Amino acid sequence: MSDTAPPPAVTRPDAAPKKSSGKALKTLLIAALLGLIAAYLWHKRGSFDWRSLGPQLRSVSIWMVLAGIAIIYVCYWLRAMRWSVLLKSLRPAATSEVFPAQLIGFTAVALFGRLADLARPYIIARQLDTPVATQLAVYSVERAFDLGAAAILFSLTLAFGASGLPHHEAFTRAGILSTLATLIVVIFAVALRLQGDRVARLVGGLVAKFSPKFGALAEARLLDLKAGFQTLATFGEFAAALTLSLVMWALVALAYMICARAFLSSPSLVHFGVAATMLLMATSIGGSVFQLPIVGWFTQIAVLAAALHGFFDVPLETATACAAIMFLVTYLAVIPGGVIFARLRGMSLRGAAHSAEQTPVA
Repeated sequence: MSDTAPPPAVTRPDAAPKKSSGKALKTLLIAALLGLIAAYLWHKRGSFDWRSLGPQLRSVSIWMVLAGIAIIYVCYWLRAMRWSVLLKSLRPAATSEVFPAQLIGFTAVALFGRLADLARPYIIARQLDTPVATQLAVYSVERAFDLGAAAILFSLTLAFGASGLPHHEAFTRAGILSTLATLIVVIFAVALRLQGDRVARLVGGLVAKFSPKFGALAEARLLDLKAGFQTLATFGEFAAALTLSLVMWALVALAYMICARAFLSSPSLVHFGVAATMLLMATSIGGSVFQLPIVGWFTQIAVLAAALHGFFDVPLETATACAAIMFLVTYLAVIPGGVIFARLRGMSLRGAAHSAEQTPVA
């Protein structure tokens, strides 16, 4: 680590109640999501033929599934490349140095839930002998690029390619509005990068008119994000990070589409289109925000199955089988690679997840 270790997090007397209220809110949201899924499945209980689920899975093209897994691993390599670009001005690192941490970190998320997402900056900080705060700055910018790239692809696809979707006029309008919103967010991000202090004070002041507490919090978070954007020293680094993000998310969408088309005997899936894929991927991203350990696997599959059945009239049995394959390819396929690299590095996945949860975020 660096010569000067970061100061320990200061625990305020009111920290415990806030933490408890935050956990209570999260538990309430998760319970609401589980309740909605349970209600949906209960409503469909009489029309679901469990005996046909096995044949649906056996009819899948294994080669297409393997191709989807290969694409997802390429995406993890692109993530490592982007992390190296974002880290270039702070501590140059090769993609091969960062790649194992991506697999280990996402394996920890798959096994222990969304709170383990900070395992990646923690592991990279330890491997590169850099402060955790440095990697947290890179992590915050990485999340912003993920959101921006996914929003750009989703918005443009729905705005210009939604003609094949049911209710396509509504989706086209939603795509246009989403594109405009994305442009506004991009302009805001550029302003934050160039005039971060002024923008943070302005936003904080506006929010403080309604709530001084949240105004101060908004200003602090924007200053944190502005500090993260400082990792991009040149326009070339920004362009490289954005290009890698767009290519990566386009490949993720391709993996979803390949998984759908792997059901060769299903007419509703074998010609699954790009716009339908982007809508389904957006649903999947939304459903993964509150990811629980293990239990979250089944809720995520249920969300995907409900989207396939509700949006595209895929038979519920086929939709459930397809959702399971998609989740396996895009979310669980990383586990073998993560376990292998964790063993090679002498790391404990549970220990990495626990350290990530204890890592203070500025």
